[in-house]
Amino acid sequence: MFELSFIWAGIIAFAVLTYVILDGFDLGVGILFPFAKNERDKATMMNSIAPIWDGNETWLVLGGGGLFAVFPLAYAIIMPALYMPIILMLLALIFRGVAFEYRWRTKRWKPVWDVAFFGGSLTAAFMQGIALGALVQGITVADRAYAGGWWDWLSAFSILTGCAVVVGYALLGSTWIILKTEGKLQEQMQSYAWWLAAGTLGFIGIVSILTPFQDAEYFQRWFSLPGSVFSVVMPAALLMTAWLLFTGLKARKDAQPFLAALCLFVLCFIGIGISFYPNIAPPSLTIVEAAAPDESLWFALVGTVVLVPMILAYTAYAYWVFRGKIDPDEGYH
Repeated sequence: MFELSFIWAGIIAFAVLTYVILDGFDLGVGILFPFAKNERDKATMMNSIAPIWDGNETWLVLGGGGLFAVFPLAYAIIMPALYMPIILMLLALIFRGVAFEYRWRTKRWKPVWDVAFFGGSLTAAFMQGIALGALVQGITVADRAYAGGWWDWLSAFSILTGCAVVVGYALLGSTWIILKTEGKLQEQMQSYAWWLAAGTLGFIGIVSILTPFQDAEYFQRWFSLPGSVFSVVMPAALLMTAWLLFTGLKARKDAQPFLAALCLFVLCFIGIGISFYPNIAPPSLTIVEAAAPDESLWFALVGTVVLVPMILAYTAYAYWVFRGKIDPDEGYH
């Protein structure tokens, strides 16, 4: 039977994945920002993402707004469960955005805005990982409402996933700088990328091992047919992507490490989808149960069919216009 709710689940999943891989690398640049060796390198790092960072966050709005509009029950359950990490993430993104504007307009307070840029990027990435870990753990639901405690989102597993996202975003940031720069800054990021790649793969391995034990349904899905096929295919795909990442770094290629790092995130996202499906708020709230009436889904879909191609078009145009290497003597300031 045709279910419109699954189309919407795919649209929201696409928006969230696009946000993660696009905003992930510019948050990663912010996380690496304090390691720049001089003001010229700091300016180059900020200039590499200045024309595109706010457009990247459009996908966060689309994902959150879409969840509210078409899966109101899921929104009403997930938000109370994750109020603290989501609020902290949004505040961090605000401070980070303000730092973009104010840093270029002051000398006396520049160190303050440097800290805001780094702290906002680090906190936003960490809170996104915390929220992911809390979702994977599962949300307590009773009578179609959140029934857990205020601190259920905070656990050893969610802290682990928070650290994993920070390291993964830093990997994306380092490979983005490799793509966009030349000279000593590029060499510095190439050396960082080796360690960040190893750390990211290590975190992926640990989280992948622990995830099936967070819920019996996850374990059954990964280790019984037909799901057990993914237990072979996904690690093989990760190994191939890791090989492309490390060979790209060894050959000092510009684009290959960045594209391989993006592929790592896509594969991890697919793995999360395999664990969750058909739930939208594990372990018990399904996509169909959480969806709004079909009339509302059709109404929202009409606007989305117009809106999403427009967002994709202007995003692609922005990246095309600002393609190529960054000139350290020109940019946002």
